[in-house]
Amino acid sequence: MAHKKNKKKHRGLWIFLKLQIFLILVVLGAVAFYYGGGYAKKIAALKNDAERLVAESTPDTFRRNETSVAYDVNGSKLSIMKNDKDSYYLSYNEIPENVKIAAISIEDKKFYRHKGVDYKAITRAVWAMVRNGEIKQGASTITQQLARNVFLNQDKTWQRKIEEIYVAVELEKKYNKNQIMEFYLNNIYFANGYYGIEAASQGYFSKGSEDLTFSEAAFLIAIPNRPNLYNPVAHIDNTLRRRDLILKSMYSDGVISESQYLEAVKQTIALVRPAKLYNNYVETYMYYCATRDLMKMDGFKFKKTFSSDDEKQNYDKKYQVSYETNNKKLFTGGYRIYTSIDMNVQNKLQEIIDNKMAFNTETNENGVYALQSAGVCIDNQTGTVKAIVGGRSQDVGGYTLNRAFKSYRQPGSSIKPLIVYTPALENGYTPDTTVYDKPIEGGPENVDGKYLGQISLRTAVEKSRNTVAWSIFNKLTPEKGLSYLHKMGFQKITSKDEVPAASIGGLSNGVSPLEMAMGFSTIENDGNMREPTCVIKITNSAGKVLYQTKQEETSIYKRDAARTMTDILKGVLTNGTAKGYALSDMSCAGKTGTTNDQKDGWFVGYTRYFTTSVWVGYDNPKKVKGLSGATIPLYIWHDFMQDLHTGMPNQEFLPTIGDAETSDGGAGQSNQSTTDNGTDQSSQPAADHGTDKASQPDADNGAD
Repeated sequence: MAHKKNKKKHRGLWIFLKLQIFLILVVLGAVAFYYGGGYAKKIAALKNDAERLVAESTPDTFRRNETSVAYDVNGSKLSIMKNDKDSYYLSYNEIPENVKIAAISIEDKKFYRHKGVDYKAITRAVWAMVRNGEIKQGASTITQQLARNVFLNQDKTWQRKIEEIYVAVELEKKYNKNQIMEFYLNNIYFANGYYGIEAASQGYFSKGSEDLTFSEAAFLIAIPNRPNLYNPVAHIDNTLRRRDLILKSMYSDGVISESQYLEAVKQTIALVRPAKLYNNYVETYMYYCATRDLMKMDGFKFKKTFSSDDEKQNYDKKYQVSYETNNKKLFTGGYRIYTSIDMNVQNKLQEIIDNKMAFNTETNENGVYALQSAGVCIDNQTGTVKAIVGGRSQDVGGYTLNRAFKSYRQPGSSIKPLIVYTPALENGYTPDTTVYDKPIEGGPENVDGKYLGQISLRTAVEKSRNTVAWSIFNKLTPEKGLSYLHKMGFQKITSKDEVPAASIGGLSNGVSPLEMAMGFSTIENDGNMREPTCVIKITNSAGKVLYQTKQEETSIYKRDAARTMTDILKGVLTNGTAKGYALSDMSCAGKTGTTNDQKDGWFVGYTRYFTTSVWVGYDNPKKVKGLSGATIPLYIWHDFMQDLHTGMPNQEFLPTIGDAETSDGGAGQSNQSTTDNGTDQSSQPAADHGTDKASQPDADNGAD
C-alpha cells in the first residue's frame, strides 16, 4: 500500500516537473520571439516617444485648439466650426459632480485606484478577442482615452495601443487624478462638433453644465463612447438606451440612491439646441463633404463596388473609423473651407419649398412636419452643389436630418432616363423607334390605366408609359441597366434591385435627391459624371492650400445618347407629363416621378446652367392625396428654376453629332418595333426604409 502511494507521489512530481519545463520553454520562446523579431526595439521606441510627448506637455496642451471656418461662394462666412474648448473650458472644481461620477461609473470604475492602466481589464479584453476573433470589449481607462484623444489617434493597431499605455502611465506620473479628470472631460468628443462637457451641455440643452440633472449628465456621458452611434441628433434612441445603462451602473455603484435612479430614468430628455443650428442643411452637407476630403488627404481610398459582402463590411468599418477621426479634425484643425454654396440661391430654394409645402401643417410625435420636401441644385458648369435643402424650415431643436443626401426613397419614373432610356439610346434605339404600349402579364400598369398601342420612343418617355420602360429594361437586362447607377456610385443599389420593377423605380432602398441631381447633370454633361461636392478648396488658417477639388469626369453614357436623351426630355415639359411648366425663354428638360399609392413625388430637370432635383413625401411613407411628380415637386422646381435663371441668356442644348458609336449591348435597332411582352416577370423587391427613420414604400405599379 505504501509502495503504491510513493509511486503515485512520484508520478505527480514528474507531471509537475514536465509542466514547469514546458512553461519555461514557452517563456523562453516568447522572449526569443520578442527580441529576435525586432519587437523589443519597436516597443522601446514607442516608450521613448510616449515619455517625450508627456514630458513636453503642460496644462495648456489640453486647452489647445483652432477654430475652422467655412465660406460660401461669395466669400461670406457660412459656418464657424467652434469646438469651444477654450471658451467653454472648465476647471476641475467647475465640473459638476454628477458628470464626474457618471463618467467614472461607466468608463473607469477603478479610476482613483489604478496608475493609468487596468491590466486585468486588458487581459479580459485580449481573452475575449482570442475567443471571438475581434475586439468586443473595451479596456481603456479614462487616462488611456485622454492619451489617444490628445496625443495619438484612433487607429486599431497594437503599436497605437502599446504607446497609449505608455502615455497613460506617464500622464499619471506627471499629473494628479483631478487634473486628468479635468483634461478628460474638457477634451472628449460629444458629436456634432462639441468637445468638452460644457460645449455639449450648451449645444444640446442650451444651458450650463452646472444645471444638468443626473439624467441629463448621464445622457451626455453616453455620447463619447461612440459619437456617431450615440449622436443624439441622429440616433437619440441609442443615446437614451446608453443613458439608462449608465444610470443603472451609478445606482449599482452606490453613487446615487434608488429614488434618484428611478427619477432619472423617468425623466424625458428634450434637446434644446441653439436656434442658429436648427435645420442647417448647408452645414451638415458641408461637414460631410469636407470630412471626406480630409479622409482623402489622410490617404483613405474610397470604393464604390465590392466583390463580396465581407469586403463591403470590412470597408465600412475602416470608413467609419476614418470618418470619425477626420470629422474631429475638421472642428479642431483651424481649416478654411471654401464652398460652392450660394446662400442667396440656398435661401430662395428653402423659401420656395416652405411656401409650396405650407398647405400641410401636420406634425409627427417629435413636433416635426410630417410631410416633407428636399431639393438639390447642381451647377452644370462645375458639377458642384450650389444649394441643398434637406427639409422644411422649422424651429424644432435637435432635428436636422438632411433628407437631400441622407434619405433614400423610391424614385418612380424619374429613374427611367438613367437606367432605361439613355442606355437604350446607346444600344440602337432612336427617338422614332416604334415601341408598344400594351398590357404585360405580371407587369405594371400605366398611371392613367390606358394603353396607346404603337407609339414612338419619344412619346413613351413624354407620356411616361410604364409598360414600355419595363419591356425595354428586360431586353437590356436589369443588370446592365443598373450598372450605370453602380458606376455613378449610387450608394443603396444592390443585387436585389436586379429585377424588372427597377425600371419604374421599384428599388429595395431607393435613391437620394443628391444622387438624382448628379444622374441628370451627368446626362446634361454629355454623359460624363462629376462626383457632387460643395467643397472647392481647403486651406490652413495662414492661407496655404491643403486640398483642391479636382472635378474629374467619369464617362457614364455615350455623348450622342446623352444629347438625344436631353432632346427627348425637353418634350416632357412641352408635350408630356409636365406640360405647361417649361421655363420662360430658357431651354429645359426633365422628368416626373411618382411612386405607388402616391407616397413619393419627384421632379428632376435641368438647363445648360443648372440641374435641380425635388422630392416630396412623408418621412414615414404614406399616401399623399393628389401627389404626383407633376404637382408639388414640379411646382417647386419650376418656381425655383425660373427665379434662378432670371436675366440669363438662353442657352440651347447641344445637338447630336451623328457619330453612330458601336454598341456592346443588345436592344432594338434604329426604327425597329419592339414587341416585348415582359418575358422576365420577376417579382418586385420588398420595400425598405427610405430615410433613417422610415420604411420605404412599395414598388411603383402604375405611377408616372
